Amino acid sequence: MLVVRLIFESFRFAWNALKMNLLRTILSLLGVTVGIFAIITVFTLVDSLEKNIRDSLSFLGTGVIYIEKWPFTPDANGEYRWWDFWQRPNVSYNEYKFLQTNLKTATGMAIFSSRDNSIIKRENNSISDVELCGSTYGYSELFEIELDRGRYFSQIETESGRNVAVIGHNLVNALFPDGNDPVGKEIKIKNLKYIVIGTMPREGESFLGTSSNDDLCIIPFSSFRKLYQTGTGSSDELGSRIGIKGEETDIGLVELENEITGLLRSRRGLKPKQDDNFALNRPEAIANIIGGLFDVIGIAGWIIGGFSILVGGFGIANIMFVSVKERTNIIGVQKSLGAKNFFVLFQFLFESIFLSVIGGLAGLLLVYLITFIPMGNMEVVLSLKNIVLGLGVSAAIGTISGIVPAAIAARLDPVIAIRSS
Repeated sequence: MLVVRLIFESFRFAWNALKMNLLRTILSLLGVTVGIFAIITVFTLVDSLEKNIRDSLSFLGTGVIYIEKWPFTPDANGEYRWWDFWQRPNVSYNEYKFLQTNLKTATGMAIFSSRDNSIIKRENNSISDVELCGSTYGYSELFEIELDRGRYFSQIETESGRNVAVIGHNLVNALFPDGNDPVGKEIKIKNLKYIVIGTMPREGESFLGTSSNDDLCIIPFSSFRKLYQTGTGSSDELGSRIGIKGEETDIGLVELENEITGLLRSRRGLKPKQDDNFALNRPEAIANIIGGLFDVIGIAGWIIGGFSILVGGFGIANIMFVSVKERTNIIGVQKSLGAKNFFVLFQFLFESIFLSVIGGLAGLLLVYLITFIPMGNMEVVLSLKNIVLGLGVSAAIGTISGIVPAAIAARLDPVIAIRSS
């Protein structure tokens, strides 16, 4: 209890010392404030930017491997051989059925193709710039399609190519401006009648402006093939993509990749020495590139803020040396009355930490105010991780800056200290 009481007294002495020299305290913490503000601002913006970009890429799904002719990223040498990829065949519906029959480690699968800038009509209303997507039943398993009315199409409707559709929020507003329930109503796609069986809720525009479900119309893949050529070998065909979902672990996805590669090479009759004429794409590849870029930006933030914190640390150390000099006789009186060395040490060390942490809190407050500034579609959030980081760095700077002056004060001889003026 005595130790606890002495530590509490050290806190009280430190707080009183800071209050008595308010102007000096404010000037001393400015360096730390600017440093913490610079570092945490960079980290907050980087974290927010990365989160918004990852959310914008969520339409690619998680734990999904895509089979298509074009890879997402360059090869290991940083080269993107488009002239080779262009000659590859598109994936076909027969290949999808083959993989669906033979894959053992897949938990979900779908083949889909899309056509941008489609026009959909209903009576006197129409909407352009629609993304028309034809997909098999498993599409909803890959992307977790959320519905606010109606239902998703069934396996029978998919296989038979029924003219049914699930439409997004913007299509509902444009085609049904009277507010009537769209479910069960007819719409026209390339002059063919389709029945709306479900609608998707509003998602809003993503940070990168990537397509959202608001402008999406999903129809069965077999029905889509009545409108457009897919996987026929024709020069004007639309490319298709097979999405295969596996266990969301690195080992599970690697095992699934190997199984897909073996089956598809066999299906296409590729010889052992021949390169793959297809790409297996994972959204994680894009996320890893983004993460590497933001790591570099984070290092730049440390460098920028580090100089300010270094200046602030020297300022705090200088103030602490001055404080020890001013209170030398008080230290002598305290020690002559029985104060232990650690009591004096804590008294000045806590004062230094207080000074630095208050500066850090001021910097965090400025960062928090920045989060209220509108930045388009990007949502800026000061995370708990960055708050803890800011306070931790502040406390560390205060400890490093104050340890030497505090140690000098603790070792003062009480007799010599009392005689000092």
